[in-house]
Amino acid sequence: MNILVLGSGGREHTFAYKIAQSNLCEKLFVAPGNAGTANIATNLAISVTDFTAIKELVLNEKIDMVVVGPEDPLVQGITDFFAEDNDLKSISVIGPSKEGARLEGSKEYAKEFLIRHNIPTAAYQSFTANTVNEGKQFLETLSAPYVLKADGLAAGKGVLILQDIEEAKTELENMLTNKKFGAASEKVVIEEFLDGIELSVFVLTDGKNYVTLPTAKDYKRIGEGDKGLNTGGMGAISPVPFADETFMNKIEEQIIKPTVEGLTKEKIDYKGFIFIGLIKVGNDPKVIEYNVRMGDPETEAVLPRVKTDLVSLFKHVSDQTLDQVEIEIDPRSATTVMTVSGGYPEAYEKGKEITGIDEISDSIVFHAGTKLNENKVVTNGGRVIAVTSFDDDFREALKKSYHNIEKLHFDKMYYRKDLGFDL
Repeated sequence: MNILVLGSGGREHTFAYKIAQSNLCEKLFVAPGNAGTANIATNLAISVTDFTAIKELVLNEKIDMVVVGPEDPLVQGITDFFAEDNDLKSISVIGPSKEGARLEGSKEYAKEFLIRHNIPTAAYQSFTANTVNEGKQFLETLSAPYVLKADGLAAGKGVLILQDIEEAKTELENMLTNKKFGAASEKVVIEEFLDGIELSVFVLTDGKNYVTLPTAKDYKRIGEGDKGLNTGGMGAISPVPFADETFMNKIEEQIIKPTVEGLTKEKIDYKGFIFIGLIKVGNDPKVIEYNVRMGDPETEAVLPRVKTDLVSLFKHVSDQTLDQVEIEIDPRSATTVMTVSGGYPEAYEKGKEITGIDEISDSIVFHAGTKLNENKVVTNGGRVIAVTSFDDDFREALKKSYHNIEKLHFDKMYYRKDLGFDL
């Protein structure tokens, strides 16, 4: 098969890394890709939301399967674009329809879906600029901390957790009337705060059947001890040590099954990944959010643990035969540490030369924000390079990642040295 991966980050490099290992893959393309994917695939400078250019590429290169990495093309309807085009409809797309992608594209839509299917989640209400005063009154009925979520896509940064009621009211106003997150915050969901420890569960579904992939825990805050601004993610650990068999059974019965059954009941075309952000409150799981694709950097810790041929899994998704698959998982822990540009997640500089990549051994290097510039690898994003390591114990795996990161160098490089502190 000729396969196209859409995206340019660490998640997409991981997809390319796994797909390139498959005997079912003949030619591999990544659009737009990065310096890492350039080593194992053909990069093409095409935007993930330029559907016309993607169509031309798919037809020219006789692509058989498209694997969609990020959420934007899914929310904008790339799967429907293929399904509705006579030239493209025979091509497999791994990613849900536009309706399915609303589970991530709208926080309110996701909450309504959760409530309809009796899936445990936090109590909530949503507000617009016209009901900002009602929103402030609703905040008065809650106790701190206060959770405000921009309804739309805000690149993983649209959630605020605030301790002070007055600050929460000010931020609600900022989001709704001053458009703090642009169109994403035209509607804001206010939610009860759930106190517990978070984890992510990943499911691959063909719309009827599903397989559960390894769990992971990611670290969103820029600062050690989970302090400071939210980022796209500073690292991940898989599996999550506290997600034992009893807890995973609860997740399956109370959350995964009713989610997949809900999609089927509502006739939502969904062939792809469901990323369920959960929190363990006491001994019970509750859903914080859905994403409609794999997480980043969780992918860099989860997919390397999947021993089953990834392209074969994707073929079963296309054929709706996932019930015929036994997925094989590496029992060891995988840990991913992300290196980032100085200043990230606020202003940062690009184009800094990266050295030491070739010196890394006993770990896997995944490029996130990199590009080639005159045969040199340079920084091209906030999150730059992820280093993933395996060991029987996650602490030992982390030691390997940290040991190898010391060989990497670029100007103002930063990474968190405390991953796993809460496990």
